[in-house]
Amino acid sequence: MTEPHTTAGVPPTAATHRSVGVVLALAAVVGLVASLGAWALLELIHQLQVGAFTKLPEALGYDQAPDWWPLVILPVGGLVVAFAIARLPGAGGHVPAHGLATTGTRPFELPGVLLAALGTIGLGLVLGPEAPLIALGGGLGVLGVRLLRRDEPEELSTLLGACGTFAALSLIFDSPIISAVILIEATGLGGERLPRVLVPGLLAAAIGSLISIGMGSWTGLSASAYAMSALPVPAFPRPAIGDFAWSIALAVAIAVGVFAVLRAARRVESVVTPRPFVALPIAGLIVAGLAVGFAQATDHGTADVLFSGQDALPGLIAGAGTWSIGALALVIACKGIAWSICLAGFRGGPTFPAMFLGAAVAIMASRLPGYNLTPAIAVGIGAGVASVLRLPLSAALLAIVLTAGGGAGAMPLAVIGAVAAYLATLALDARAVHPERAMPAPAPAPTMAASQSPGGHR
Repeated sequence: MTEPHTTAGVPPTAATHRSVGVVLALAAVVGLVASLGAWALLELIHQLQVGAFTKLPEALGYDQAPDWWPLVILPVGGLVVAFAIARLPGAGGHVPAHGLATTGTRPFELPGVLLAALGTIGLGLVLGPEAPLIALGGGLGVLGVRLLRRDEPEELSTLLGACGTFAALSLIFDSPIISAVILIEATGLGGERLPRVLVPGLLAAAIGSLISIGMGSWTGLSASAYAMSALPVPAFPRPAIGDFAWSIALAVAIAVGVFAVLRAARRVESVVTPRPFVALPIAGLIVAGLAVGFAQATDHGTADVLFSGQDALPGLIAGAGTWSIGALALVIACKGIAWSICLAGFRGGPTFPAMFLGAAVAIMASRLPGYNLTPAIAVGIGAGVASVLRLPLSAALLAIVLTAGGGAGAMPLAVIGAVAAYLATLALDARAVHPERAMPAPAPAPTMAASQSPGGHR
């Protein structure tokens, strides 16, 4: 009778347990390093924003940055990003007009990705930090494996790279569950691969969340500079029939708007890509002009148009009653155009501007009869994220978590909004790819036989 196979005299179960323990230990280390790296990047972005828009104007004698200040700073951001794209490996990361990439960044490409992120997000362009965080976490995970042993299998590098992305993303969303759901849904993990990646990934994500929770007390720095938190929405105990109808209409409207922004961005991309040193400073100047124009036309500041919207979102919702319909319409138009331009050429993530714009549209919708602010915000955020990422489960979960302070009443509406926006986006995509399906088929040309009467007369 054949003896059972062993590895170096160790029974298979023990060998398996040992390998799992090693992988989990490596995942914990990668999670810690990636979380600290993500925190350092987010804190650097925050300090760069403060330096460029607060401290530098003060050093030049201004009490605060004048409205025209973005016209100086944003073209500089364009030059920085152009250098990262044209001169450093990796082209500064993926183009955000094509969605959120979750894999593919190699360690030697990280300097270009990080420089492009600093030039974009740190200097006020309209994109978020989630894409560079994913690239940073994945790149650090792969780098860690290569530093330990160069002969490790590719599967381990991929696994620990995924752990790094779990940890880095959980830091900004302040939740290991949200980051896990986004990455599982975005990468299509399933079958046998799911538990192999999910268990160490969740461990790394939990470490990232712990870093996010503890970093404020350890450093004395405000966590609001780098992490999302629950939004200040009013209590909403239960939905009514009218809430469902308004929610579906709102979600479809947001999907149409996001589709238009993305389609415009992909068209602008072909203009920006060949000549980044010329096009990106001009693009930054246009974005700055939109922000300055908005500030001059309303009693709100340029920051509502600039930046990702992550920091401005709580204030937008808390002060919803102070926004007129005209100001809301103008910020949606200006930030939407600015977002489209930034998606085409700059580097960063598309998620947070979609959340801000979805919330702004939701505040407008909350003025409709019988529609409350809390369900509108939940639907607006869920629909915006679902439309831009094509990840309905992640969008619904994010909207539910951020509006949880209002009670459970908005939960079903957040799910319905995310699903409705996702389905509307799929329909719009199909129509854009196959426009002939949206038009009635032309009548067939009459044949000679059909054009004649039974007796042979015309």
